[in-house]
Amino acid sequence: LNLYWRQKSLITIKSAREIKGMAKSGAILAGMHLGLRDIIKPGISSWEIEKFAKEFFESHGAKAEQVGFEGYKYVTCVSINDEVAHAVPRKGLKLKDGDVVSVDTVVSWNGYFSDSCWTYGVGKVSEADQKLMDVTKKSLYLGIDEAVVGNRIGDIGAAIQTYTEDDNGYGDVRELIGHGIQPTMHESPNVPHYGVPGHGLRLKAGMTITIEPMITEGTWKIKGKQVPGDTWEYYVTADGSKCAQYEHTLVITDNGPKILTSQGDAIDEKYKLTEADLKTLPE
Repeated sequence: LNLYWRQKSLITIKSAREIKGMAKSGAILAGMHLGLRDIIKPGISSWEIEKFAKEFFESHGAKAEQVGFEGYKYVTCVSINDEVAHAVPRKGLKLKDGDVVSVDTVVSWNGYFSDSCWTYGVGKVSEADQKLMDVTKKSLYLGIDEAVVGNRIGDIGAAIQTYTEDDNGYGDVRELIGHGIQPTMHESPNVPHYGVPGHGLRLKAGMTITIEPMITEGTWKIKGKQVPGDTWEYYVTADGSKCAQYEHTLVITDNGPKILTSQGDAIDEKYKLTEADLKTLPE
């Protein structure tokens, strides 16, 4: 989640204790997303998504950390079709067959943070929109594969940009980027989804970051739009094209990147956090 954050200068290396806490937080957030797979369908409102997430987090002893941040009022950001990020849930807005909807939120559990966004196709989506979602999701994992000790931030962004823009002709949003996370929801370093291989901060074991590409069917450029009757601003694509976003929180270890917000899909198996991974981190 990118909610108008200001980069901090300190990058903290997390202990095994902290990673265990973040993994618990991440499991709660992933559980919410798994639940959305069953309820997102034509006819429900984006407010029903908000209500489900709020009740799920409360029942698991967690809270959505963005509530109140810079005046934001909601547990989730629910962005539909050309809405790129930060769109608010709305009671009167019904999802339609063929919509593409992204749900983004940050959760804290006992002071441990996790951040994840997932894009859902509503009902039967077009082949073009399914391809957009598939490419965006794959780009997330291509970025994760570059999040290894010794690589640089630019390696992550370059992998995503090459696949989405050069190979598939999509737009790779520049203005909204990933970030460090823990002990607050927005920490250093910046993690752009574009870049040059071999450039930027060198990655170290114990860093925790989010990777969250926002990919459009058209231009990468976006524009702000104000919520009616509110001061809150969200983002839409400049040309009205659809956008998809997928995001995981992960820890970099000596054994490779480990996803802390895994939903248990087969693709996540090689990124599963184990006790052996935790033993490589400071106590």
